[in-house]
Amino acid sequence: MALLHINYLSAALQKQSGMYVILPETEPPFRVVYQLHGITDDYTIWLRRTGIERVAERYKLMIVMPDGGRSFYCDMQSGTGNYEQHILETVRYIDRTFHTDARPQSRGIGGLSMGGYGALKLGLKYPAVFGSVAAHSGVLDIVSTYRDAFWPELRAIFGDTVNLEHDLFSLVTRPGKKPALYIDCGTEDLLLPQNRRFHELLVKLRIRHSYGEFAGAHTWDYWDGRLDAALRFHLKHFGLFEG
Repeated sequence: MALLHINYLSAALQKQSGMYVILPETEPPFRVVYQLHGITDDYTIWLRRTGIERVAERYKLMIVMPDGGRSFYCDMQSGTGNYEQHILETVRYIDRTFHTDARPQSRGIGGLSMGGYGALKLGLKYPAVFGSVAAHSGVLDIVSTYRDAFWPELRAIFGDTVNLEHDLFSLVTRPGKKPALYIDCGTEDLLLPQNRRFHELLVKLRIRHSYGEFAGAHTWDYWDGRLDAALRFHLKHFGLFEG
């Protein structure tokens, strides 16, 4: 398999941006999973801290790891950081550059922490783009996070209040098709209450999903340990894995 480091001019960000791409040694069209990083990291982190290259090779998946800054993968209210549009333009860039299967049932998105929120938000807003979502230890209650967190960029991202376009608890109640949903969180993770509340809402709404709590905290040991299960979830949605 090949590991590609791509730099290109992002129209959404009005600057150069980078990403890593794992390209499998299999016949195209490629099925793709987009992996989003957390708030203190960048697009290199999945390669540096997990066995994602080894797992991608096992399952013959194309993995794209774009950069999301500290944006929560949103179009920011202040400045030029249109990171929601950046992820969507990255999908278009990948589809026109490589021989991908561009149907939503062959494209997934996943992430951890801030990236778990971003994956769910993008998947719920754009089910015609992403057919499956996997979120680890996600910042799923962005309203309470905005109220309680110390991150100074939250006001630049969301403005004076978090509108419904950014609130997962609101987005998931909208009528229409939903992507396949996978959510997990460590039992020692401070974000566990948020994940439980979101899971409980999905149960109340009778939205099918996979939810799990496993031993661990907000650490790379935990996320590396859950990566295989998440990619198998995407494969099952792609129709390439049973069980």
